[in-house]
Amino acid sequence: METPKNSIQFKVWGRYALFTDPITKLGGERCSYHIPTYEALKGVAKSIYWKPTLIWYIDKVRIMKTVRTQTKGTKPLKMSGGNELSIYTYLVDVEYQVLAHFDWNYHRPELVKDRIDGKHFQITQRMLERGGRQDIFLGTRDCQGYVETCNFGDGIGAYDDVDELSYGLMFHGFDYPDETGKNEMVTRFWRPVMKNGIIEFDHPERCSVRKFVRTMQSKSFGEGFNFKDVETEYEELLLQPGMEDGNL
Repeated sequence: METPKNSIQFKVWGRYALFTDPITKLGGERCSYHIPTYEALKGVAKSIYWKPTLIWYIDKVRIMKTVRTQTKGTKPLKMSGGNELSIYTYLVDVEYQVLAHFDWNYHRPELVKDRIDGKHFQITQRMLERGGRQDIFLGTRDCQGYVETCNFGDGIGAYDDVDELSYGLMFHGFDYPDETGKNEMVTRFWRPVMKNGIIEFDHPERCSVRKFVRTMQSKSFGEGFNFKDVETEYEELLLQPGMEDGNL
């Protein structure tokens, strides 16, 4: 697989992770998949840097540490108020290498003037070096994560010598109206296969198993809304100490 344009490589790790199987969201229990979902890693990329002008695509993930789980009792809030006792099964001591790239969101024609890939890419790199623009979470807000740059493939992974491991039908991600142009939210599923510790994700359009969730409207951005163009953000970044053009 060729490395796409505007690609970033990063390591993400944390003490716990909870990549939830949607089936286990019913009732008082949640059980994590053994591998991160496309949607969770896309959320990490968006926490590093995101604008409605672009869409993040996750290309590959490399599982660096042995999969281990831990079950804990928790007391999440109920919609009706108060707390309830639930049993959550987390992944413990996780670390992944991720290869991702961004492309333009062509369902946002009002933001066409903001499509300046060089500046978006440089801001992304700077935000990655700082550990992300927003807090990093591994599947859920309970699981704090951390990111830093890396070279995808460096180091020794726990499953480098495992030829192939299939996981069956699993949750891939959501189709949102602002990324599809359709006023609906849809769930995608796929069948991942890990080869020598690396999972190469299907592009969202290639996921053949889908389930309609509900109707949804996309949010508006642009002039008159709370939106800052990349030119402004880039200039503000240059004004910060040590952020001269040559040091971005």
